[in-house]
Order: sequence, then C-alpha cells, then structure tokens
Amino acid sequence: MSLRALLWDVDGTLAETERDGHRVAFNRAFHALGLPWDWSEQRYGELLRVAGGLERLQHDLATQPAAPSDPAVRAALAARIHRLKNDYYAQQVAATGLPLRPGVLELLADCAAAGVRMAIATTTSGANVAALLRGALGAGWRGQFAAVVCAEEAPRKKPDPQVYRLALDTLALRAGETLALEDSPAGAAAACAAGVPVVVTRSAYFAATAVTGMLAAGPSLGSVAGWEPAAAQAAGRVDLAQLVRWHARGS
Repeated sequence: MSLRALLWDVDGTLAETERDGHRVAFNRAFHALGLPWDWSEQRYGELLRVAGGLERLQHDLATQPAAPSDPAVRAALAARIHRLKNDYYAQQVAATGLPLRPGVLELLADCAAAGVRMAIATTTSGANVAALLRGALGAGWRGQFAAVVCAEEAPRKKPDPQVYRLALDTLALRAGETLALEDSPAGAAAACAAGVPVVVTRSAYFAATAVTGMLAAGPSLGSVAGWEPAAAQAAGRVDLAQLVRWHARGS
C-alpha cells in the first residue's frame, strides 16, 4: 500500500517543546502566582508519564504539601496555572521562537514536492500548535497541512487512538496509507492502536525509553546515524524516500 500522508505529532516530534517550552512556561506561571514550585528538567521528565499538560499539573499538585487540600480548590488552581502557562508559552514562542528539530523542515519540503499530504495529530491545544508553527513556518502554516487535529477535537489523550482515527477520517485515508511520526511510547501506542504505522524520532525525554510496535526508531530525522533498522543511505538525513522504504517493509 503506497504512502499517501504523514501524520505529525507535535510536542517532542516537531520541536523539543516539552523541555524548552512548556516546562519553562509552567515555571513562569508558578513564579507569577507566587507558588513555591519549580520543575527541573528531571522532574518534568518524570511527570511526562502523565499525558496532557493539565493532567500532569493536577497529578503533581496532588503530591505537593503546599497545594490546597480541597480537590475542588486544587482543580481550580490547576486550571488557573494552566491558562497562564499557555499564555506564557505563546509569548515565549512569539518572542524567541522554538526551533524545529533537525530534518523536520526538509521533510516537510519533501512531502510538498512529492504531493504527499500531511496532517497534525496531537492532543496539545490548537493554540499551542498555532503558536509554534506560526513562528517556525510563517502565518500561512495551516495551508501546509491537509488536516489539523488537536485537543479540542480529540480530548482523549494518547495512548488513546482517538486523535489518529479522527485524522484518518478527515483525510479519508486508510491507516495503511499513512505513516505517523512520534517521539514517545504513548504516541506510538496511539498510532498503533489506530492501525497507523509509526516511525519514532526520539526526543530528549524519551531518548532511551523502550518503544514497541514501530517500523523504525532513531535519534533524529536530521541524520541517518543511529537508526534501527538502518537507513538505506550511509549519510545524510532521513528523507521521504527512506520513510517510504520503511513504510513498504511494514505493509
């Protein structure tokens, strides 16, 4: 079955947004509200076991002695922090930008040249996606994607396959005609549960985490080094032709 569309995850896949964007914005929100918390890179990595920024925050507050003991008050505080965090994230991306990971821009160009459609399949908010891609791709970023499915459309977090099923419905494609690009075990599991083949480009927080069910996994789309199974070419980046090869092997 030929490859007709790439389905992109966002956080950790398009850019290192978790470490360099969301974590920083959460800490700014804590400080702005006078709260005694600061998430280190290590602590945030631990919290990524909980899918979803708000859910991650609620999980952490439930363990904090300084957080409100009343669940309803704690939930209201979490919602307030999360709204402020999203504002800070958008401000940060607009002011300084978050670079896309190596090889991403080139792969986007490959798809455009070859007529392979692309979609966003993420359970982060549409506002966060727009903030990142407006800065990285320009004001017309939306036109590069045949479908953009975010948390508003797919509220069930990965590893639930809801976001991938909605993306397939929007594209009117069968799962085997697509390929997902993910960075995490939960994301890969979501794609696999929807029947979508997946290639894992490992992010900073999942560099050594075991992932099952993928066609291939490696450290960066910007280089063929370190991929398993090995790329066909001995040097250069992971291009669309290489993704097509892996896709064909899994068909």
